[in-house]
Amino acid sequence: MGGRVFLADHHQPVRSALRLLLEHEPDLSVVGEADEPESVLAAVGAVRPDLILLDWDLVERAGRGLIAALRQAALATRVVALSCRPEDGAAAEDAGVDAFVCMGEPPERLLTTVRAMLAG
Repeated sequence: MGGRVFLADHHQPVRSALRLLLEHEPDLSVVGEADEPESVLAAVGAVRPDLILLDWDLVERAGRGLIAALRQAALATRVVALSCRPEDGAAAEDAGVDAFVCMGEPPERLLTTVRAMLAG
């Protein structure tokens, strides 16, 4: 199952790496990027992606209300939190994300999670 993915990370090199990974998958397309919580909300409301790859640091900077605001902006959009710190996983799940992936894991893990989320 294919899907439209939005990249939300405050580091340009991370967004570039994620875009490169996803662009090699024929069933996935990147429909937008943002580096600040406010621009994430505005863009997600406009493009209505199927899935957001969300840097957990953006949530920590904006507050956990960011997850609820994203849900309001695009009701059917799935949210996968990303972090370099595995210990952020519990907080991300408590905040209401659909899945958590540690950036230290192999890229295949991220792709598996993305596809699982898109499949429902």
